[in-house]
Amino acid sequence: MENILEQIANCVDKGKINRSVPYPPEMKGEPGVDELTVQALELNFPPSEILSRGLIAGMERIGKKFRENLVFVPQVLMSAKAMDCGMMHLKKFFVDGTVAHKGKLIIGTVEGDLHDIGKNLVSMIAEGNGYEIIDLGVDVPATKFIEALQDHPSAFVGMSALLTTTMANMAVINQTIKQAFPEVITFVGGAPLNREFAQKIGADHYTDGPQEMVEILDKLTINNAS
Repeated sequence: MENILEQIANCVDKGKINRSVPYPPEMKGEPGVDELTVQALELNFPPSEILSRGLIAGMERIGKKFRENLVFVPQVLMSAKAMDCGMMHLKKFFVDGTVAHKGKLIIGTVEGDLHDIGKNLVSMIAEGNGYEIIDLGVDVPATKFIEALQDHPSAFVGMSALLTTTMANMAVINQTIKQAFPEVITFVGGAPLNREFAQKIGADHYTDGPQEMVEILDKLTINNAS
């Protein structure tokens, strides 16, 4: 039954939540992430293996497809729902310490900006890849980022902006974060941004997609652990 983890990964990739959900049509009537995660636990697969080789592996696949424009937002949303269904069965193992998050990500759309689609996609892909998400929402001022960092000082910070008029707010927020927590690694993203802007305001990383951000987070996490 070793291939049950591959089945879970495939169901996450395809967005197959459970047997009763008819999506995707080619998997109608088949078990989904819900049933397979329960089955894997009953077979005594370690929760960490179910997470890494099942749920995370599936989210990595859909994340790469999204980056390459092979799938679109609705497919990513279905994969995220499927992943969440599996995570419901694993949450108790996070609480008792059996499974640990890779790290924490504080994320928010900066003050003056109410757009959240990009932020939400990043949150879903990052959470699906094993990161604990502290989502501050939209229209987030510097003070909220600072408060979140006081509660989670080891977290990474991601800031999003979709309006050129709020890019100045992002610059101020990043500067405020760096003054209060110089060691914190910050990410910025959004349609009007580019790598040059990120460098200009002193952000550590610019990413134009959720999977790229996860890959950078993974490298940073590995380096910090070594």
